[in-house]
Parts: sequence; structure tokens; C-alpha cells
Amino acid sequence: MCSIFGIEGKSIPKDRLLACFNRTVSRGPDMSRFVEIPRGYLGFHRLAIMGLTKEGMQPFQMGESYVVCNGELYGFRPLRQRLIDEGFPIQSASDCEILLPLYREYGVEMFKTMDAEFALILYDGEQDKLIAARDPIGIRPLYYGYQPDGHIAFASEPKNLMGLCDEIKPFPPGCYWVHGEFVRYADPAHVDQFTMRDEDHVCAKLRRLLIDGVAKRLDADAPVGFLLSGGLDSSLVCAIAQRILDKPIKTFAIGMDIDAIDLKYARMVANYIGSDHTEVIISEKDVLDALPTVVELLGTWDITTIRASIGMYLVCKYIHEHTDIRVLLTGEISDELFGYKYTDFAPSAAAFQEEAEKRIRELHMYDVLRADRCISVNSLEARVPFGDLKFVRYAMSIDPELKMNRHDMGKYLIRKAFADDHILPDEILWRQKAAFSDAVGHSMVSDLKALAERTYTDAECAEKAARYDYCRPFTKESLMYRELFERYYPGQAKMIADFWMPNKTWPGCDVDDPSARVLSNYGASGV
Repeated sequence: MCSIFGIEGKSIPKDRLLACFNRTVSRGPDMSRFVEIPRGYLGFHRLAIMGLTKEGMQPFQMGESYVVCNGELYGFRPLRQRLIDEGFPIQSASDCEILLPLYREYGVEMFKTMDAEFALILYDGEQDKLIAARDPIGIRPLYYGYQPDGHIAFASEPKNLMGLCDEIKPFPPGCYWVHGEFVRYADPAHVDQFTMRDEDHVCAKLRRLLIDGVAKRLDADAPVGFLLSGGLDSSLVCAIAQRILDKPIKTFAIGMDIDAIDLKYARMVANYIGSDHTEVIISEKDVLDALPTVVELLGTWDITTIRASIGMYLVCKYIHEHTDIRVLLTGEISDELFGYKYTDFAPSAAAFQEEAEKRIRELHMYDVLRADRCISVNSLEARVPFGDLKFVRYAMSIDPELKMNRHDMGKYLIRKAFADDHILPDEILWRQKAAFSDAVGHSMVSDLKALAERTYTDAECAEKAARYDYCRPFTKESLMYRELFERYYPGQAKMIADFWMPNKTWPGCDVDDPSARVLSNYGASGV
């Protein structure tokens, strides 16, 4: 990951801006630069992944224009060569250096053409205007707010803008900002017409698109590793990558010291594909000690996100401290496309599709936020094959009747798509889904709940929860998280839309805990 920062106007002293910018130096520890431009300032903390030489340092400049970008532009190499052949002064092997030449050719229309995960701030020196943009799913983070003088400010994380802006908001995915307005250029959740193909055709295309999504994310000039939970999604990513690379990949799994569920499944996958596998074992003390740090790095009060982030943060911390890996492939976004345990209760195919659309549009506040922060705070870069734009758009276009759980097996289509390849043991390919925070070990969630019980009496919980009008905490655990959040981000709770919970309007889903463990269909998922 990298960290970007952009300020319109010059009313705030530069040293104060630098102090705010440097709050996220862990996102880009290799090199930092902060430059003055006619309309304000741009900053960049670099984590070198592509084009590792100093020539790949940002901001990139072409004429009087500048750009800073935290992103990966997939398939950029032939495009880079074309631009060089056309005379553009490209000096590095960095993918992001092609952005200013592309902007020179296409203007803001270039965002519609990009196969990329990105957040960028661009200054057009010819027209003296500032532009910001974010990828269609929001895999790369970007936030904004307005300074007291009315000028806008942009940054990779809300902590950069604390003290500069009264209200901090997530930059909407699939949009660009110019002339004071947000313009939507893409919405991958929206479907005009469903793909009315049979199951075999759908599975064949899903297989091809996911393999392509993994393959393009293996292109890096820095070492690549893989998070392996033992669940379907991360296991598929690892197995596909192992087959493409035809050499042992480095995989990492995490679990509690007393009741880790996923470790045995991750070990089974690692042995089957022949990966160089590492298990990270954590204790109750590790979990509770990490909690304040995790809430601060996440910038959320959501129960699901915090629970799932603790294990992810700790395994990424281990990777940062004990390996030379810089890039991690993960299994996020499959659930939103093909269903959670709770979407088995969807009353209709239309309701299933509506829920998927909502989840994809809000991902940047939940699972994608978790992956970004837990990985980037440890000076690593996240890549998400299930978030490949072509894959997401196709998956969303599938007739939702085919995606409903008609086989007593969630995410049936993606399982069937790889059934004939035998790249995973059948015990993994057809394993029922378990929530990551539960599968790290049921004791982890129990430890967090026990801490909340020790922190508040019933009366204290009721009194303190009543102070919050927006998304009021409804358990002692949720109150504990909200109070930690307010310690680091006072008054910024609206950065998160709501609690990530099952759809309470559906039969069987009106529960008071986000864990799938409380649902009647959980069954043997977590054993």
C-alpha cells in the first residue's frame, strides 16, 4: 500500500499538514515526499511494489501537472510501451506513471477504462484544477473533508484529516471529484439485464474470470504471499496461484492457542497444494492487547469488522516482522457476491440480489476496509482477486435464482466451477462456510465479550449507550468498541453506515449478534 494526501488551498501551515500526513507513514515506509502545487499540496508515502527504483517515486509530474496514486493498474505493461513509443517521457517501471499520459489522452474519461484498484489525486496544471478519484469497489481507501476555509482535503485514511476537517467522509467508490462535484463513472453492483445462461455456462465463465483475476495480481516486483484461512475463498486463491506459478507459494494461517478451527483446514490445503506454510498462534492476551490498536487503525466501531480484524492484523504483523513479503493476496468479496450464511434466508431471488447490491456498494466500509488497514498498517499491500472488476460485474449479472442456496451448500456456483480441476481437496471445496472471526477460534469472540462484561455493569451499559443517537450500541461489546472508536475519532461515527448484520427483515435473521454462529443454519460450519 501507499499513502496519498492532497490539500486544496494554503491556509493551514505546512508543518501542521506534514504532521497529519505522517500519521500514515506505515502505509509507505520506503520514501516520502510532500510538494507544493499551485492549488495546495500533495503528499506521498511509498511502499515500492512496481518499479522499485527511485524513479518510481511520486508525485509524478508531466509539464505542470502532478498525480499521486495508491493503486495497481493491471495489464499496464503493453500500455506503458505504447505510451513510450508515442513519445511520452516515462522514466520508471511503475504502473502509476502512465496515469498523467492517459489523462492527457482521455481526460476524466480514463477512469472508465482502467482495470485497477486505485485512489488518486491529480492536479491538472493546464486547467488549474484538482481531481480525485477512487476505484469502483473502493478497494483502495480515500477520505475527504472540508477545511474551515471551505477548501477540500483528501487522504488515504481518516486519521490524516483529524484536526483539519470537522466532518470526515469516505470518498464514494466509482466516482471522481472535479469542480466541487462528485461524478459517478462506474457502479459494478448495478445490473441492467441478467445473464440468462445455464449453470454449466455460468460456472465455466466464473472459473475463467477468477483464474484471470488471480493471475494478474501475481505481477509484482516485490515478494508475494498469501493469507490462507482454510475456507473456500482463500483456499481457491492459493490453489490457483500455486498452479499458475508452479512453485511453492508462501501461505500464512492464524488461530487461537486453545480452539483454532481453521488451522487444520489451512494445513490440509497447504499440504495438498505444496505451499511453504506458516501457522501463527495467538492467545487471549494477544487478542485483548491488540484491541485498542485494531480499533484505532480501522477507524470503525462495527462489531463484525473489529472481530475479524484482530486475527488478520496479528497475522500480518507476524508477516511484516518475520518475512520480506510485500504483497498479500486475500479471499475477500466472495461472500458479498455469492452469499453469506444469512442469505440462505433470503425470501426471494430479487431480495438476494438487492442484498448483494447493497453489500457490494458498502464493502469499502467493512471487509475491504478490514483488509486494507490490517495489511497496510504492517507495510504490506493487499490484492483481492474476487474483487476483479470483470469477475464482480459478471457475478452480479448472474440470474440470482442460480445463486440462491438450492443445494444445501452456500456459494455452490463457485464450488462447482472448480470441481473438475481437483486443485483442492473435496473436504475443502465442499466445506460449509465458517465466519473468519469464529474460525480463528470461538474463544476469541468469547474473550472479547468477557472483557466487555468486566468493563460495564448492566446499568452502566444502558446509561452510556443512550448517549449515542447514531447507530446506538446494543450490547456491552458494541459499546466497548464505540467508546474506543470515539477515543480516536471523536464525532466521526457517520463514516460507517451501520452495523454489518444479517438482514433483520428476513425470517430467521432478527438476531442480536453478527456472527453466523447464532443462525439456525450454521450447523457444522465452525467445527
